[in-house]
Amino acid sequence: MQNDSGERGFWLYDLRVETVLDGRTPVCRHVEGESFSVEGETLVFDPGTRVSMYAMAALLPLLPAKQRMTDPDDWMSTDTEIACPDPHCGGRFRITRLSKKRWFSHASTTGLPDARGTPYWQGGEGT
Repeated sequence: MQNDSGERGFWLYDLRVETVLDGRTPVCRHVEGESFSVEGETLVFDPGTRVSMYAMAALLPLLPAKQRMTDPDDWMSTDTEIACPDPHCGGRFRITRLSKKRWFSHASTTGLPDARGTPYWQGGEGT
């Protein structure tokens, strides 16, 4: 994909990940309403928010896919809740794709020496 100036890159949606119980009883430390954001590659936690490392391990592989544009009928577009990995826990995590998208150029995010540019966090991209 290219932007208006012809530079190759991609769009990522910002995400909000919120703990939901909906009356279910958690076994792990899950507090209804606690949340964090995903902005580009960065996880942004609200002050005082805590997330179980086991729950985070279940969430992390899905977050990059949820950030990308997908077909409206793809399950990645329609399914929003991820269960806590403990089968006895009632905790769920709702991943919401926010309306804000961020553009990232290939040159600012690659590790390939021949294609490398200014890192996006130093050049103002993706913010």
